[in-house]
Amino acid sequence: MVHQRRSQARLSPSGYEEDIRSVLAPRLAYFEAVARHEHVTRAAHELGVPQSTLSRAMVRLEQDLGVALFARRGRTVSLTPAGRTFLGSAERALAEVEKAADSVRADADPTAGKVAFGFLHTMGSETVPALIRAFRADHPRVRFQLVQNYGEAMIERLRAGDLDLCLTSPVPDAPDLVTRRLDEQRLRLVVPDDHRLAGRRRIRLAEAADETFVTLEPGYGLRRITDDLCAEAGFTPRVAFEGEEAETLRGLVAAGLGVALLPPPAVARPGVVELTVTAPRAAREIGVAWLDGHPDTPPVAAFKHFLLSRRGNLLPD
Repeated sequence: MVHQRRSQARLSPSGYEEDIRSVLAPRLAYFEAVARHEHVTRAAHELGVPQSTLSRAMVRLEQDLGVALFARRGRTVSLTPAGRTFLGSAERALAEVEKAADSVRADADPTAGKVAFGFLHTMGSETVPALIRAFRADHPRVRFQLVQNYGEAMIERLRAGDLDLCLTSPVPDAPDLVTRRLDEQRLRLVVPDDHRLAGRRRIRLAEAADETFVTLEPGYGLRRITDDLCAEAGFTPRVAFEGEEAETLRGLVAAGLGVALLPPPAVARPGVVELTVTAPRAAREIGVAWLDGHPDTPPVAAFKHFLLSRRGNLLPD
């Protein structure tokens, strides 16, 4: 009688969904084994639990559900119609649990696991493919889930557990992150090939104070660097267009719609000239970040070690 009162309280309407999961989940494997063997003793032997424990668990399961799942004849049992219905759902639920377990074990496999790796759009055409090719020379079966995004969005995905590591710029400074500076990339002032400055090779950024700029949208690391460099040069850039891709900005520059501070392109683009900025020093740091205290699977640890070994040699020449 005491048990029945507890069951009714557990399955009260106000918290039914949460309560029913806690009641049913631990007993699904027990139920499936008894239903499959149609014999409590054989099921108990398979599960490695006392027969009495298994019998009590099935009685309590039926009491909590308020439905008879078995017709009993001694230790031999057969499923009732309700029991057959419940068995189908229980088998599917257990199969999903097994599938999930197989998936996480596969992702953690030292030789063939998965690395969720985020990186900036500007590193997607050349830098990241070269890194992965070099890493897979020694780890040919490791799989990658690749995510391209701007820095702040990647950090949020890192915190949400969607990413294991990310390459970003500027290198973030946050108490919940571990970061390592890996390399530095010079930025250039990109101008149309018929621009008044196109005949120059070097320029002080202050000389572009009156120009119209095309930039990445606010929130992108390169936009923040552009604004900071222009402020250091003594002006606020007059922005005509904002985009999400560096190569789109290069196309806007080639169309004569402005100038831009950009990292070097993977392939030279016609219609623009790229000038070295001598003052202030125009560069961005590239670093790797991961969540502090987050345990690494073997493939993630191996790729992290590989990235750190490329310090100062991360970017292609």
